[in-house]
Amino acid sequence: MISVGKLGTFNFPAGYYVYTGSAMGGIDARIARHLSKIKRFHWHIDYLLERSSIIRYAINESSARLECEFSEAVLAMDGARTPVKGFGSSDCKCTSHLAWFENEPVRLPAEIGDSGSELLTDGRKPL
Repeated sequence: MISVGKLGTFNFPAGYYVYTGSAMGGIDARIARHLSKIKRFHWHIDYLLERSSIIRYAINESSARLECEFSEAVLAMDGARTPVKGFGSSDCKCTSHLAWFENEPVRLPAEIGDSGSELLTDGRKPL
């Protein structure tokens, strides 16, 4: 069980999680923050990251706000489940910005926004 701030306490089953967020103020700083183990909890994802590891992350640079569209596309993928309603989506009408997969997803939807490239990047290597 993991406490996710004011959202509540939830069971997160073993598996692979895809979180969709935005960084309109700067992607490099946001990724560095998420990769850091020492931080003050601010976002829902901070609570999950305390008990898990980032193995990959995807970047889609765009001037448009595509967080909700991308989250919907991830949740529509085969095998995706919504583990916690309201996770990462307290400022929009989305069900959740967190998806759970039993098996590691090979790719993420790349047809959203300005990017035509594959979006799954090995998070252990520098960009």
